Amino acid sequence: MRTKQLLPLAALATGLSGCVGDQLDHLGKPPSMSPMENPREDPNYTPVSLPMPAQAPAMRQDASLWQPGARAFFKDQRAAKVGDILTVVINIDESAKLQNNTTRARDGSETAGMPHLFGLETAAAQIMPEGYDPSKLVDLSSNSASAGDGKIDRKEQIQLQVAAIVTDQLPNGNFVIAGKQEVRVNYELRELTVQGIIRPQDVSPGNTIKYDQIAEARISYGGRGQITDLQQPRYGQQVFDMVFPF
Repeated sequence: MRTKQLLPLAALATGLSGCVGDQLDHLGKPPSMSPMENPREDPNYTPVSLPMPAQAPAMRQDASLWQPGARAFFKDQRAAKVGDILTVVINIDESAKLQNNTTRARDGSETAGMPHLFGLETAAAQIMPEGYDPSKLVDLSSNSASAGDGKIDRKEQIQLQVAAIVTDQLPNGNFVIAGKQEVRVNYELRELTVQGIIRPQDVSPGNTIKYDQIAEARISYGGRGQITDLQQPRYGQQVFDMVFPF
């Protein structure tokens, strides 16, 4: 029985040790940078599978300088195959304002009686308490009111550029890209990741693409370090907030 009681505490201690281990990584020193890895070997990487049209066979013409599908007469320096690099330009300047007001009120009343019911109203008087009035058997009333007010005022502005690698090419020619950038300044590490699907036609002559031209875009900007740790509640407080019902 005592072993069963200690199991939840052991599980909690194991979870907290993993969280604390992240902080011990940069105890008295800058946070460690992540090693360069193949994005396709990431355990969280999921190959993209989307409905694709049938790919037309490539037609080649003898003694022709122009190849079908070429985007320029001379060699194109833009990303064109798996392993090529291109620059993602992130320029997010968005704002949203929402405000909702709701007011509801309802009054109801019900009155029911039984003055005559095959003469049984007289017999019912023998078992009902004193003061029984068959014309006022039921008298119900209800009153409810509710009001709600909500407001959202949000503004986001991010201006960044990050190099991404073409990790896969879909059957219709679209590219799957993934990029990660880490910048460490003193004891704070900033991380920027971007993933998504792009069309080769949207890549500019300067080998760049805008963030709003990326389908299924996943953009993350954050970091870790001493300042980030101080801005977060302690692990015990986070656990208390999750399990405390009030």
